[in-house]
Amino acid sequence: MSEGSATLNEPSAGSRARTVEVINPGGAGAILLVCEHASNAIPAEFGDLGIGAATKASHAAWDPGALAVARHLSEMFDAPLVAQTVSRLVYDCNRPPDAGDAIPARSEIHEIPGNTGLGAAVRADRVERFYRPFERTLAQAVARHRATHANPVLLTIHSFTPIYAGERRSVEIGILHDSDRRLADAILDAADGSLDIRRNEPYGPADGVMHTLATHAVPHGMANAMIEIRNDLIDMPGDVVEIASRLGAWVSRAHASLPADAPKGAAL
Repeated sequence: MSEGSATLNEPSAGSRARTVEVINPGGAGAILLVCEHASNAIPAEFGDLGIGAATKASHAAWDPGALAVARHLSEMFDAPLVAQTVSRLVYDCNRPPDAGDAIPARSEIHEIPGNTGLGAAVRADRVERFYRPFERTLAQAVARHRATHANPVLLTIHSFTPIYAGERRSVEIGILHDSDRRLADAILDAADGSLDIRRNEPYGPADGVMHTLATHAVPHGMANAMIEIRNDLIDMPGDVVEIASRLGAWVSRAHASLPADAPKGAAL
């Protein structure tokens, strides 16, 4: 475990897998960052789920570049960052346990043999080992933020592939929201027009991608948004810094424009 981070291990898993990492856990900023698809790591016990190296490196297994951007934003805002440490092909922590694509047997053009035909007990084991620790850790972080900040914000960081199902995507940055659009509206207003930035693209609420926001932010009235970055814009370290800096400036202006409420004491 590196300095400035804390890692939660599944209680009975021994050394099999880390499940969630909190980067900058003592961050004092009002923004709480989440990166559910930070890693393409697959625990050895799953035998890479029967996929090849190309699939494991692809967007099917993770969001390339998203964690690097999230780390820069964490430094900019002194923000805690909650990150999933295993591939979303093992379990997608931005999906509820009853979602079919929480453990996908197919992702776009990629077949995932190790996820095909899983029984209820196997799926339940994945939920308990990989989703529940992430869910608990994020819920605790949200409670701390709500208790100590007048204007807490939950911001999730993702990336998307430039070509999906054979179709090229021209959108460069997506600002996604569900029923609470306050932060998304403010970010869109703050954007400087230098990139093709759109609301609820390339995904939206109908695509089932709002689980983290709907579970951990909306019920508490916590301003929130999901940022999607086309991953060809962040495939080099210098590009990551540039995009993170732009996003950081937009988010900073957006956050400053939100009315502050009294801290909401909550404990878990």
